[in-house]
Amino acid sequence: MPSPTSPAIDLTGRVALVTGGSRGLGRAMAFGLAGAGAQVVVASRNGEHCEATAAEITAATGIPAWGLAAHVGHWAALDGLVETVYDRLGRVDILINNAGMSPVYDAVTDVTEELFDKVVAVNLKGPFRLSALVGTRMVAAGGGSIVNISSAASVHPRPHVLPYAAAKAGLNALTVGLAHAFGPTVRVNAILAGTFLTDVSRSWDPGAFARRAEGFALRRGGQPEEIVGSALYLASDLSSYTTGALLTVDGGQP
Repeated sequence: MPSPTSPAIDLTGRVALVTGGSRGLGRAMAFGLAGAGAQVVVASRNGEHCEATAAEITAATGIPAWGLAAHVGHWAALDGLVETVYDRLGRVDILINNAGMSPVYDAVTDVTEELFDKVVAVNLKGPFRLSALVGTRMVAAGGGSIVNISSAASVHPRPHVLPYAAAKAGLNALTVGLAHAFGPTVRVNAILAGTFLTDVSRSWDPGAFARRAEGFALRRGGQPEEIVGSALYLASDLSSYTTGALLTVDGGQP
């Protein structure tokens, strides 16, 4: 248990924008941010799902939340998303660039130009544009925190996810570069997420995954809620001297 002098995570009065926030890791982080007191904007391609998630967050926490439709891979759509959030709430203190996609394929020759471009757009181009728009406003407002959700695949690329791994490696580079671009008032960090058991994992071969997980230090995949602590740390003042960091949260994958 924390001692009476241990710092607590209190995000009361702050506004957090979470992309890909209606399911999986994004949903878990959105609930976690609201649980710490932040007003949350949930954004993803499906506006109805975002609105439903926002309503659940408000019902569970009593903290106002909003759902907005936006395709992170579409450059122009992000300008509209940012304008809408600032028009409604006046600020963004925390940006979680979580939206991503990682389609698999049988052989590298099966990767089409269209598929490659979509993966790069969602995992790299979108986070860059959104960080540029929001980060610049954060600097003008005096501070903020950007958290990029990268992947362990960015440093341990596997043959069946190469466009995704390359895009996430680019996101790692952006994280470090943007930390310098927006410092000293705005911090930019990344979480290199490992294998989490989200809705996507339901299509996996459970036996094959169990055998693979034997090589993890924790011998299992992660639950979505297990990324929340790291996200809250990087979003909050507890990480006031942490920027340009790549934090691995993968259960000890080799």
